[in-house]
Amino acid sequence: MYPPKLSNIINLFESLAEDERRETLVSYADNAGKQEPRKGEQFDLQDIRKDEECADTVGVYLHVDENGKAHIRMSLGPEVQTLTRAMTAILCKGLEGATPQEILDLPSDFVTRIIGAELVRVRSQTTYYVLTRIKGICKVYLDRQRMAVA
Repeated sequence: MYPPKLSNIINLFESLAEDERRETLVSYADNAGKQEPRKGEQFDLQDIRKDEECADTVGVYLHVDENGKAHIRMSLGPEVQTLTRAMTAILCKGLEGATPQEILDLPSDFVTRIIGAELVRVRSQTTYYVLTRIKGICKVYLDRQRMAVA
C-alpha cells in the first residue's frame, strides 16, 4: 500500500511513545536541509512559491529517472515551521524511488500514524501541506507526459 521506505518510517513512528515521537519529528526537521537540491542536479519540474497556508516559500523539485522513479527535493524558507520541516524530510526520504503515479495514488491516512492525532488536530493544514505539494507536482508531471504521448 505504501512505498517500502515510507512504510519503514510509519512503523518507526508507530512504535514510539508520544514524547519520543515528538523528539523524532524534531530530529527529522533538523535534517530537512539535507533534502534541498544539490549542485548540478537536473529536475523535470520545479514548483517554488509561498502559499497562504505556509509561513514561507517552499520549493518542490521533481526528477523522474529513466526507470520512471521519482526523486524529490525540497527547499524551505527560514520561517517554515518545524512540523513542515519534519514532513519534508520524512516524505522526501519515504517517497524516494516511488513512481509519480504511486505518489499521486498515496492515501493520506499515514500522516496521522506518523505525527499523532493530537498534532494533526492542532496543525491540520501544516501536516498535509507538504504531501499536497508533492502530489501536485507529480500530477503536473503525469499530465505533461500524457499530453506528450497524445
